[in-house]
Amino acid sequence: MKELKNRILEDGKALNETVLKVDTFLNHQVDSKLMYNMGTYFKEYFKNHGITRILTIESSGIAPTAMTAMQMDLPMVILKKQQSKILNGNVYQTTVHSFTKGSDYELTLSKDYISKDDKVLIIDDFLANGEAALGAARLVEEAGAKVSGIGIVIEKSFQPGRSKLEEKGYEVYSLARIAKLGKDLIEFID
Repeated sequence: MKELKNRILEDGKALNETVLKVDTFLNHQVDSKLMYNMGTYFKEYFKNHGITRILTIESSGIAPTAMTAMQMDLPMVILKKQQSKILNGNVYQTTVHSFTKGSDYELTLSKDYISKDDKVLIIDDFLANGEAALGAARLVEEAGAKVSGIGIVIEKSFQPGRSKLEEKGYEVYSLARIAKLGKDLIEFID
């Protein structure tokens, strides 16, 4: 997605070989027009996949997922990273390691918002090592539903996330694929 790549080059900050800061438009301040356009790309790519529900992990994936869900006229479900007192154990849970934070968390999906008949699109902001997407997929499959695709806003293609997901049979579509990061260096895969 050319618009996203341009925005990454203009406003993104490569802090080192693995960290890309995009908080000016994706995960602190949100550019809603860009998010809407991302939703259009995801909708077009996945429109013939029979999707019935779209999932994301709180919080940076919420904006592009909401725009995709709105355009596809589908329900959006947010997977929680912290246990809620009101869910009363009626949940699917799995442990996920966060590359960005360097720690583990419990990913939680309420059983009320998924059924065994669902065909799910998972959307996430970044793909690095694939742990978050794999965790979300585990929850979908534990519910007896099917992962019909995984949409990624920014993929760090030099890390093993895509290959891990594809080895499990998941179809991955990324809006921007980064080949290389370094201090003040951002290179894309065309």
